[in-house]
Amino acid sequence: MSRETRAGRSSAAVRATATATFATTSRVTATAMSRETSRAGAALALVAAVTLAAACSSAGAYDPTPLYTPSPTASPSATPSPSASPSPAPTGTDVVTANCLASYEPLKPMPAPGAMPAGSTMREIQQRGRLIAGVSADTLTLAARNPINGRIEGFDIDMIRAVSQAIFGSPDKVELRVITAAQRLPALQDGSVDIVARNMTITCARWKEIAFSTEYYRSGQKVMVRLGERTDSGGEITGIRDLVGKKVCAPNGSTSMDKLRTFEGVEAVGASTHTGCLVLFQQGAVDAITGDDTVLAGLAAQDPFVEVVQGAAFTAEPYGLGVNQENVDFVRFVNGVLADMKADGRWKASYTTWLAEALGPAPKPPAPVYGRNP
Repeated sequence: MSRETRAGRSSAAVRATATATFATTSRVTATAMSRETSRAGAALALVAAVTLAAACSSAGAYDPTPLYTPSPTASPSATPSPSASPSPAPTGTDVVTANCLASYEPLKPMPAPGAMPAGSTMREIQQRGRLIAGVSADTLTLAARNPINGRIEGFDIDMIRAVSQAIFGSPDKVELRVITAAQRLPALQDGSVDIVARNMTITCARWKEIAFSTEYYRSGQKVMVRLGERTDSGGEITGIRDLVGKKVCAPNGSTSMDKLRTFEGVEAVGASTHTGCLVLFQQGAVDAITGDDTVLAGLAAQDPFVEVVQGAAFTAEPYGLGVNQENVDFVRFVNGVLADMKADGRWKASYTTWLAEALGPAPKPPAPVYGRNP
């Protein structure tokens, strides 16, 4: 995308969404969010007062990541822009092995809503009366607070609502607990939440600590810089390797941070969330931010003076829903829900609502990989 095209994409929708996102960020901190994120929300609320105008590696090539410009009237049946084109999933050496993607076979037959099997994890959740999920609240496209209705919404949230629908017969029997990236595994291990939907990459190392559903989305890691940023020698920035000697931010406890630390000469700076990275970036404390393309597209919508570098994604990030290791029955149930969503069109409808504007028309859902044994 050219800078002129990017600049021409200014719209009231972006300004309203970015402003409302900034203003509401600090209010979500009451639920397990660190003091750093609270300060981030306050700083972003101040930034939102400024007039906004949109400006705009060994994996498979991605098209340039467009800005996310959410529509307040978006619905699951919304049709993506005919000019958009799909971005292929990364398929390089950073894709985790099939053994790591493999999850448990789905339950067959699936129990009817409201009739969970006695003694099952699902029955415990049903008797409690709500599903407790760990989520983000400041990641546009995936999980962010809607400024109109006050609800946390997005692609990740739709996955949780589908699980609630399957347990209770209602998608609304959900308690959303806002957590940071670093809190995802501990929250599952100590039982604070039943499930985590927070753009969490399935990795072999994480399988040793928690369990995962099958893959529900394939993302890829990119880098975001200031609009017009150049290398120290005046050259174009085409990827993270051009940021040697620069400070680059990623959330602590994320695969983005793990990968960032592998680039020699690039100074890794951690924050609790990507929103925290955005505040450091706006304050001039860091020179760039790295993360999944889905996340960076949402960040770019909040700052008219940034751009996502046009280049190949340098990792593959297969997203899975996290569950406590001991609750294999629940993993199998969730896998049944995901299989149904992919088959009946709900997965595609959710993608179209939340991701199509930024990433192009819906691709085929990731194929499930089964075969793991308890």
